[in-house]
Amino acid sequence: MDNQAIKSMNLYSQVERIYSDLRAMGIADDAPLDVETLTPFDQYHYFGTDAVDEAIAMTGITAGSTVLDVGSGLGGPARYLAKATGCKVTALELQEDLNEVAAKLTDRCGLSGNIDHVCADVLAWQAPAESHDQLMSYLALYHIDDPTTLFATCATALKPGGRIYIEDLYGLGEFTDEEQRHLRHMLYGQNMASRTQYILDLQNAGFTDIAFTDMTGPWTGFCRERLEAYRAGRERQEAVHGRQVVEALDEFYATVLGLFEGGNMGGVRVTATKA
Repeated sequence: MDNQAIKSMNLYSQVERIYSDLRAMGIADDAPLDVETLTPFDQYHYFGTDAVDEAIAMTGITAGSTVLDVGSGLGGPARYLAKATGCKVTALELQEDLNEVAAKLTDRCGLSGNIDHVCADVLAWQAPAESHDQLMSYLALYHIDDPTTLFATCATALKPGGRIYIEDLYGLGEFTDEEQRHLRHMLYGQNMASRTQYILDLQNAGFTDIAFTDMTGPWTGFCRERLEAYRAGRERQEAVHGRQVVEALDEFYATVLGLFEGGNMGGVRVTATKA
């Protein structure tokens, strides 16, 4: 993967804007934090910590678990998971700036003993064999253009019987030229596999008990409400972040909603077991 090309996504630019949100709450850059304070700002996926609770329940994560988080972003899901269950997490993130901010936030939350932040490309990462009980990933795998290597690495990292929980984007229909441009630039979409192909890729990597649950409807509704709320709070957002950041995020939120509403991009929750 290309660490610079993915920055075409407005969501991944100005990642230190989370510090501005915290300063607006009166929290200094070096002050201790709790996970609950961060969750409004560090969950880049849909439905926030509710989606992490789903991963806990559906894969059986407990205090004794070691979990691999692929595409861990600012570390929000990893921190919530560690705080909620007491498990250990390997948080694997490609982008250096995201990984650096994530590690600092984790330290400020007192969770560095539970979470190991690793900056690496999952396609090149030498996964320790059979070292993790569960794997989770939120809206990250569609950035990766080599699903064969990706899922092989995931399988290597999991113990036999290990469970995966993935939230991802996939293809429902043939994208228009304009949609393809938006996918490449605004979403850095490198692999929009069909349902059939997605399941086949997992099967070829040795996964069984695959459940492919379409989430397009609820995610479209979430994205619509997110955009409306962001625009309703624009004055406050500009006061905290400045117009340039606000316009960039508005464009991103609107583009994602448009792609969902176009009917060719779908959302999916996948669970499976390593044989």
